[in-house]
Amino acid sequence: MQNNTIQLNTPFRLNAHVCIKNRLFKSAMSEQLATEQHDPTLGLVTLYRTWAAGGIGLCMTGNIMVDRDALGEPKNVVLDEQSNLELFKRWAEAGTENNTQCWAQLNHPGKQIPNFITKEPVAPSAIALENGLEKGFNVPRALDEQEIWEIIGKFANSALLAKKAGFTGVQIHAAHGYLVSQFLSPRHNRRDDQWGGSLENRMRFVLNVYHAIRAKVGTQFPVAIKLNSADFMKDGFSEEDSMQVVSALSDAGIDLIEVSGGTYESPSMMGHKTSTKTREAYFLDYADKLRATTNTPLVVTGGFRSAKGMAEALNSHATDLVGLARPLAVDPDLPNKLMADNQYKMVLRHLTTGFKTIDKMAMLNITWYEHQLERIAKNKAPKANLSEWLSFAKTIYAAGRYAFRSRRA
Repeated sequence: MQNNTIQLNTPFRLNAHVCIKNRLFKSAMSEQLATEQHDPTLGLVTLYRTWAAGGIGLCMTGNIMVDRDALGEPKNVVLDEQSNLELFKRWAEAGTENNTQCWAQLNHPGKQIPNFITKEPVAPSAIALENGLEKGFNVPRALDEQEIWEIIGKFANSALLAKKAGFTGVQIHAAHGYLVSQFLSPRHNRRDDQWGGSLENRMRFVLNVYHAIRAKVGTQFPVAIKLNSADFMKDGFSEEDSMQVVSALSDAGIDLIEVSGGTYESPSMMGHKTSTKTREAYFLDYADKLRATTNTPLVVTGGFRSAKGMAEALNSHATDLVGLARPLAVDPDLPNKLMADNQYKMVLRHLTTGFKTIDKMAMLNITWYEHQLERIAKNKAPKANLSEWLSFAKTIYAAGRYAFRSRRA
């Protein structure tokens, strides 16, 4: 790093009001640590206090749902008028220790709701998920105009509550095939009204979500977005579409753009595909292209494992912040180690039960890491050698128990 001018511990001034203490960004991971009322547990407080102590500069929460009737997973946190705001305040207070920025990621799953949670999910259009997911996810019902505006209002309301709770920013989840992503995708959005068809119409939903949030939280409160570089599916959201959406969001005043990619039908965000073999992270080539179209600060998430690779990405100016997710589930002190040793590198082992069908059914590349977060939340050290079969069994047991409870409710 002798010739580098940007170090991992170099502060980043986001705008006139917000300075992030270093260049390390904890990307959202689903924690599955909510109470039965979908409020934060004390385990979430412990988990985020641990990450704050680990040296991360900006810590993004996992999915916080804006509608308690639309849960992507059984134990999602929900932030609305029914929430216990005192528990959210404790969570935000822990996450902002050690001069850490802690932002709330806001989401609506759309049709990405397992069928044991709801019989009739909603989406821009009544189009089922594919690539094997149709077995676990029901065909959605198309939203009507009034429902669309109600969901936009729920995003704005959750953002205001997040600000009141003490989170220092919010992020709109517009990637990975959730509702905002569904509106953007011509594959999933086949509406013939103002919300579908042309890209201008397909991006109307996300722009209205942003403007509604901004109207609630004011001009100085950071509002970010997580956006796919592409869906990597035929007839889906393309790189060209994505770059135009970035341009529109930048013009609208978005504060930070996190670049990711893929959906659960084509999960590039979990390392199944990369955009380059010559650089460490998955989406750096796309980020390079964005630099020609926007001055909005960027985060690239996915694939970073070494201090050297992270510094190279920063100094190439492809990204302003380095997004980390799964590595922080295995080692929450990783930021401190990376900043202390410019040769530090982490290797994550390949997870498999030996059966691809089981790995996919259990979404092992997500649930195994959720079980690591559960350990940290209990003040236990992560367990890098945790058995994939044990993780699979825990996942199936938890899902089955929830499904039974749902049928009895």
